[in-house]
Amino acid sequence: MTASISGWDPAVGKVLAAHLERSAAVYVRQSTRRQVLENQESTRLQYALVERAVALGWARSRVLVIDDDLGRSAAVADARPGFQRLVTEVTMGRVGLVLGIEMSRLARTGRDWHQLLELCSLSGTLLADPDGVYDPAQYNDRLLLGLKGTMSEAELYLIRQRMMGGRLAKARRGELALPLPIGYVRRPSGEVVLEPDEQARETVALVFRLFDELLTLNAVLRYLAGHGIDLPVRVRSGPDKGELQWRRPSRETLQNMLHNPIYAGFYGYGRQRTDPRRKKPGRPSTGRVVRAPREWYVLLPDRFPAYITADQHHANLARLERNRNTADSPGTTREGPALLAGLLRCAKCGGHRMAVQYQLQPAGDTRHCYTCTYLKANFGEQRSCQSLSGRALDRYVVDQVLAAIAPAALEASLQAAEQVQGERAVLDKLWRQRLERAAYAAERARRQYRLAEPENRLVVRVLEKEWEQALAEQATLADQYARFTAQTPPVLSAAERDRIRALAADIPALWSARSTTDGDRKQILRAVIDRIDVDVIGQSERVEVAITWAGGHTTRGRAVRPVAHLEQLSYFPRIIEVVTRAAAEGRSCQQIADLLNNEGLRPPKRRESFGPQGVRDLIARLHLEHPQRRGPRGPAKPPGPHDWWINTLARELGMPPVTLYNWITRGWVTAHREADGPHRWYITADPAEITRLRDLRTHTNGHGTRQRFLQAHQGEPA
Repeated sequence: MTASISGWDPAVGKVLAAHLERSAAVYVRQSTRRQVLENQESTRLQYALVERAVALGWARSRVLVIDDDLGRSAAVADARPGFQRLVTEVTMGRVGLVLGIEMSRLARTGRDWHQLLELCSLSGTLLADPDGVYDPAQYNDRLLLGLKGTMSEAELYLIRQRMMGGRLAKARRGELALPLPIGYVRRPSGEVVLEPDEQARETVALVFRLFDELLTLNAVLRYLAGHGIDLPVRVRSGPDKGELQWRRPSRETLQNMLHNPIYAGFYGYGRQRTDPRRKKPGRPSTGRVVRAPREWYVLLPDRFPAYITADQHHANLARLERNRNTADSPGTTREGPALLAGLLRCAKCGGHRMAVQYQLQPAGDTRHCYTCTYLKANFGEQRSCQSLSGRALDRYVVDQVLAAIAPAALEASLQAAEQVQGERAVLDKLWRQRLERAAYAAERARRQYRLAEPENRLVVRVLEKEWEQALAEQATLADQYARFTAQTPPVLSAAERDRIRALAADIPALWSARSTTDGDRKQILRAVIDRIDVDVIGQSERVEVAITWAGGHTTRGRAVRPVAHLEQLSYFPRIIEVVTRAAAEGRSCQQIADLLNNEGLRPPKRRESFGPQGVRDLIARLHLEHPQRRGPRGPAKPPGPHDWWINTLARELGMPPVTLYNWITRGWVTAHREADGPHRWYITADPAEITRLRDLRTHTNGHGTRQRFLQAHQGEPA
């Protein structure tokens, strides 16, 4: 046996009895399925290694052929189950010899190759190729095998480099055939042309017109889905390859259409690259990253027939980028009544965006406020930069916008009428094209049925069923079109035109109409406003507002926000002056309230005007003597030892009396009313209850927090 081995290998024999006691593994691999089908000689040579193993002394029954990796690349070991099986057999010590037609068949990466060498060295396994037998445990053989592995890896790199160079050279000439998106076909000559189907071209053009009008991808998707408009897709594989099919629109498809430069006539190559850091094990197609146009390998203009211009394409990309909710862009409009979300900036901390906070009121109403949380979130400040009521600021900005767009009311009405009629005309054309396609399908099914031999019932029955199905689809589509034309005729009537003009002439009524959604209002605001900077003056009700309009012009003004206390009002000293003088003159509370309202002085919070009760509370708070004041109403003290009048308890707790009235309506305190007139409220509160109310006032903030505080003290008096 040794002589026969020495006859094949002039070197010293390396196959020992210990090796022959184990199996010999023949590893067979081809990189692609095409190579398996076309390069069959290479496959036969690899299977012939079984005879080499028999010549080396192994019994034929002890030769293991591992051919699980036919059609798999050796660039990645994770995708090769055959190689994993070979490594397992070597690790378990069941293989004495591994044979391969060449080392590149075993591995194309240094990691996999040296791992196999190390495992073979530890388990005493030999390696063999047509040049000889190698023992990885010997230094000379290990060095030679290492060089062969390095050459195999370098060979793969050179192959890739040559292929990439050829592809890149062809792409720079614009001749490399790339997959075409929806709306394009490639002729047998290789020329790229627009989709020959008229309805398909109209649908693709409609997508770009809709995005230009609606400005968001979701709005385009909702429009297409709402009107039952499908997208034309050419089948790329299978028995129906090349056929035109109509499929429901999806967000991913629309996003690819808006990003693809082919629609603007560009030839682009290198848009997607593979990032090794994002690859997932076992999934070689992952890790693709979309690059910016300036990083592409090739970008050639005017190489394809275009649906849009290059400027429109760049504008679409810019709009998609602005629709992202980042620190530099307002993002798309979202649900909720906060009209200025995304536009509002804080002037106190350098123009950072202000967040929206919604508060659910007990009556089910939702209020919102704008708060700057930059310093609090980034530097741990205890308080926000500033916070102000959303409704008051929204009302101020809306008034400014309506006043700015009022002169364009007539032009807007005419443009709106033309836009509505144009939209109806497009939809009507798409419906008629669908009817035409359905009629053609029914006629084609009829011809196929008529051309079939009547005696061949096996075929005739199928063709008859297809004809009936095509006729049913045509009738259903005709009924749907009749309902569509009845609801939305293609031409506007005189009454509809008059209504559009009337609505456009009364912009405030159109703004407040129920048919106008918060999303519509936000779109209008974002169309004319770039940003709004606000600055609350101290703790007062005055807010400096700077509106930067689209185009760069800035207008400045002052809005008024509701505040919690009278002392925060900038005109509080004037209120004190008027009330003190009027009280000294003996005027009634109603007369004093009228004086305050006539001077344009308003109370805090959200009340529009002063009332008698508010003046009466203010007089008591200021401890003023009122000559026309009636005598004490009811007893001087409440009925019980721990009973308090509202004003007295409010002074004890250091809070406004109106807040105590609010707590009474919420059931947060134990309160009663006098049985006899004037039926004043009084609250029962012993020292422990006083402590609880003081904690409720000073250690909580906001309705939700107070609610949690009360839930935590359910066992205590309420």
